[in-house]
Amino acid sequence: MIIDCHSHVCAAPELYAWKALLTSSRGTHGYRPPKFTDEFVRDHRETKRNLDTLAKVGTDMQFLSPRPFQQMHDEKPNQMVEAWAVGVHNYIAQQVKLFPDKFRGVCGMPQMANEPVSVAFPELERCVKELGFVGTLIDTDPGEGDNSTPILSDKYWYPLWEKMCELDIPGLIHSGGCRNGRESYSQHFITEESLAILSLVDSHVFDDFPNLKIIVAHGGGSIPYQVGRWRAGAALHGGKPSDFDNGLKKLYFDTCIHNKKSLEMLIGLVGPERVLFGTENPGSGSAMDPETGRTYDDIKPQIEEIDFLTEADRALIFEGNARRLFTRLNLADQKGAKQAARA
Repeated sequence: MIIDCHSHVCAAPELYAWKALLTSSRGTHGYRPPKFTDEFVRDHRETKRNLDTLAKVGTDMQFLSPRPFQQMHDEKPNQMVEAWAVGVHNYIAQQVKLFPDKFRGVCGMPQMANEPVSVAFPELERCVKELGFVGTLIDTDPGEGDNSTPILSDKYWYPLWEKMCELDIPGLIHSGGCRNGRESYSQHFITEESLAILSLVDSHVFDDFPNLKIIVAHGGGSIPYQVGRWRAGAALHGGKPSDFDNGLKKLYFDTCIHNKKSLEMLIGLVGPERVLFGTENPGSGSAMDPETGRTYDDIKPQIEEIDFLTEADRALIFEGNARRLFTRLNLADQKGAKQAARA
């Protein structure tokens, strides 16, 4: 089974039209999300596009979350941020209900700039306990580039780590938009993922929360590809170069990096037991690669072509690791779970 742990909802334009109304009126017309019939969602061209893509690339199940750059965590009033999250989550839950063999939901918590992280917990709990979602996104920078939010080793985040362990869900590090004018949201993703890793590998977070499960999107930002610098830094500060590598192996990483050589470097560094298949397909990587004749986000063939991977390694990346981390999947087939247990 091929499980894609990193993708985002393909929603009808009518949902985003409601977002435009929210942001232009600042809630003057209310915060109640629109309701869509099952027929509308099932038969919409965006849903069909998503399903057609899965069939084309051979993905069996995909985890859907809100599109991060759309989450507007730095907007005001706060009630608007939460209303948008509720509306998108309802839409994702409807897709999961209609296609339970194809989709699972992942929460995009309504984090809010300059507010405690716990402000997002009511919606997180609704997503997990009522809607059956299997994990959550973590926006490391709800201020969208304003430098207002502490790094992940700070006590600010401890209530979230506690809540994730209580709910037994993994979190995917994936920032949202960026307003500082120096970088696009795609560039901001890589910046925040890199900062997230550096703030966690040398912290006490995993000592304090040994059951915490954190996945870093987009192959870990820049860190795996600058590993020599961080190994040297560990040695200069009285440690061993391997200390940094051991810290990396407290985390998990997805394969959403669109390049075979980068995948080889990542998997060789952290091991196949720490890598989960993720593509963000369809999304920003859906352009055609002239060298392969496939889209950049058609990542399955790239993994299959890595010659140092065994079939057992590929099974972990494609399925076993996802089953092991996302314990709320409730899939009847236990083959992947047994493979993960043996690893």
